[in-house]
Amino acid sequence: MSDDNITLTAGDAEVTVQPGNGGRVGGLRIGGVEMLRQGERFGCFPMVPWCGRVRDGRFLDGAAVRQLPLNAPPHAIHGTVRDGAWRTARTSTAEAVITSELADPWPYPGRVTQVVELTEDALTLTMSVETYDSSFPAQIGWHPWFNRNLGGEDVQLDFDPAWQEERGDDHLPTGNRIDPKPGPWDDCFGMPGGVDVTLTWPGQLELKVASREEWVVVYDEQEAAVCVEPQTGPPNGLNTLPRLVTPLEPLEATTTWSWRRL
Repeated sequence: MSDDNITLTAGDAEVTVQPGNGGRVGGLRIGGVEMLRQGERFGCFPMVPWCGRVRDGRFLDGAAVRQLPLNAPPHAIHGTVRDGAWRTARTSTAEAVITSELADPWPYPGRVTQVVELTEDALTLTMSVETYDSSFPAQIGWHPWFNRNLGGEDVQLDFDPAWQEERGDDHLPTGNRIDPKPGPWDDCFGMPGGVDVTLTWPGQLELKVASREEWVVVYDEQEAAVCVEPQTGPPNGLNTLPRLVTPLEPLEATTTWSWRRL
């Protein structure tokens, strides 16, 4: 099937899925209001097979050192699948399934599948990574760019993490867990009960980002948008907290965004 844009609808919610642009969700409109920052690099893109930065683009697989391209020098950032076209497996009015093959520069063959499901008051994204033969470490995450302002007051963030990963000068976690600090943030937080972050545009809309995963990166240093990124491990997690994909056990994660009008 083609990699043309896909439009999903449910009630007054509309989602645009862009298989040809890195498998991203290009838009989420609720009552005609666009929630995601627009532009080729924005929307909400999948972070696979790693999330955030990998130190010096290197990670260990057993005794072997694997080198990734340094697309955010001196590090590698946000995986590979956002850079290529995905294939559309199937679509319906409110659901799309798209796939991407893992290939160079990632050193292992595999497949990523993303399911996008829309209801009148929620969007659910589910991703899985499977291998054909070799086991390998991987991560799954999403990088949404929510518009900071929808025409009224700026968005307010509310979440209660158990800890914040101390961030070094190289933007990577040092390995120390600290008490959460006030923003602005480009930081990773731990939420052992699952990611639960509420974005409120006063007088307009409340949107909750939830996931059973316990890691979330919050990035709000840009004027136009705020990012709330659920993921299966912290930045540099291929080295510090790898999740293994095996022929018998794929890696799977889900995030749900639910909303209500105020």
